[in-house]
Amino acid sequence: MEDFIVVVVDYHSNWPILYEQEKERLLDTIGSEVVDIEHVGSTSVIGLAAKPIIDMVASLRHFPPSASLISDLEELSYIYHGELGVPGRHFFRRGMPPTHHLHLVEPNSEVWQKQVLFRDFLRTHPEAAQRYDTLKRELAVQYRCDRTAYVNAKAPLIAELIAAANEGRRKKEEGRRKKEEGRRKKENATNN
Repeated sequence: MEDFIVVVVDYHSNWPILYEQEKERLLDTIGSEVVDIEHVGSTSVIGLAAKPIIDMVASLRHFPPSASLISDLEELSYIYHGELGVPGRHFFRRGMPPTHHLHLVEPNSEVWQKQVLFRDFLRTHPEAAQRYDTLKRELAVQYRCDRTAYVNAKAPLIAELIAAANEGRRKKEEGRRKKEEGRRKKENATNN
């Protein structure tokens, strides 16, 4: 992983706008290949401090990305980095220093699910978002010139929060299933 100076800044209200603008640019160019695209990462969570880089994850109709798709993204000033240590994800960076990250994945892949789940969990659990915010600010000072160490030091909390998000999702699905079973039993009792 290339090392850039780690800078974490307060949330900026223009981040969703920058995402929408970039999403439109991407869809104008590669939209026929894209199933879905989402704003992920810290800039997608209102109020959360972040590195000022717009992270996006896009699922593709045909995976891995073709040479032609990669070329189209390079025309938009994205630099292709391959999987960059994450199997099932093809990574692109735009800007120097980076302003945008694009993760290309298969629809409903583990990478897609984790990124969207983590974002959604932080959006709906302010105490978890605050813990993450505090940690990122501390680590940005501690590892200002070592992006790899910064990323690695965040990993345990991210794993903990993803596990909590998965458990919450499991409980919600179990509750839905029990409610549906109860509805069916009631319906069957009424019909008998």
